[in-house]
Amino acid sequence: MKVLMNKEDMERTLDRLAYQIMEKYADLNNVMLIGIVRRGVNLSNRLAKILSEKSNVQVKQGSLDISLYRDDWTSLASIPELSASDIPVPVDGVHIILVDDVLYTGRTVRAAIEALQDYGRPASIELLVLVDRGHRELPIFAAYVGKQINTARAEQVDVLLQELDGTDEVRLLPH
Repeated sequence: MKVLMNKEDMERTLDRLAYQIMEKYADLNNVMLIGIVRRGVNLSNRLAKILSEKSNVQVKQGSLDISLYRDDWTSLASIPELSASDIPVPVDGVHIILVDDVLYTGRTVRAAIEALQDYGRPASIELLVLVDRGHRELPIFAAYVGKQINTARAEQVDVLLQELDGTDEVRLLPH
């Protein structure tokens, strides 16, 4: 196991990502962060807090469960555990930033975009990820990347978050 990011690295990275969002969007009133269930929601919450503190704007946020939009859910060993999506305001005309922990094949993001379309027509959809590990199977990229790493397909990237795991850390595990 190799530690790629510790707590301080993650804090600095999220801070940098928040600044990148503020550089692009002078007015955060028309921006909504939507975390992809599970860890994307926690990261989205952290980013919204940073953005709100730095801009004095209460950044809109929501969560999106993509379980039923996955292209592999019928082949999973068990039935996916469903969570409720929470999109608190209409998405029509809003700049959406999808937030997730790891970008890998792109299939999760494809499912998220499909799920989001059921809520309306956003002005734009961008992706923010803590870690981009490559190996895309679909033409998807992140507009905001915390850390880009080269991995072998057999390796695993685990993002641990204080809210769920009791610690903040990104690990690379051989498989």
